[in-house]
Amino acid sequence: MPTDQPAETHAQLEARIRERLTRQGFMHLIGADLTRIEPGRVEATLPLGPQHQQQMGYAHGGLIATLADLAAGFASVALVQAPVVTVELKVSYLNPGIGSQLRAVGWVLKAGRRLHFCEAEVWCDEVLIAKATATMAVVEAPPAN
Repeated sequence: MPTDQPAETHAQLEARIRERLTRQGFMHLIGADLTRIEPGRVEATLPLGPQHQQQMGYAHGGLIATLADLAAGFASVALVQAPVVTVELKVSYLNPGIGSQLRAVGWVLKAGRRLHFCEAEVWCDEVLIAKATATMAVVEAPPAN
């Protein structure tokens, strides 16, 4: 994807993403944090607690979907200066989330000018518990009048 801006250094990319994270209230509420940031790829972790469990003691499906969305979304954000929003998210649950920590890995498969096609995996300790596909839309600023 061509750009008129010079490439960001790793430190600049990480600083830009970390600044955006300060506005992610829901992510902070659930206790998630990005632990790896690269262009088009991020990892997030979340220590599991009782507040994250559904009635049978497994990690709640909504939490798992949120982590997949977070990882895919920030992988997309790591490629562009503009904000992105999720336009589609499909999650396949493969195993129950039983353990002490969730780890989500998200990456961009194809980055277009307006849409980014992404995937994510969510792991509970060393067990793959979910796979997701997501489409992210790049939100361009409205034209100045």
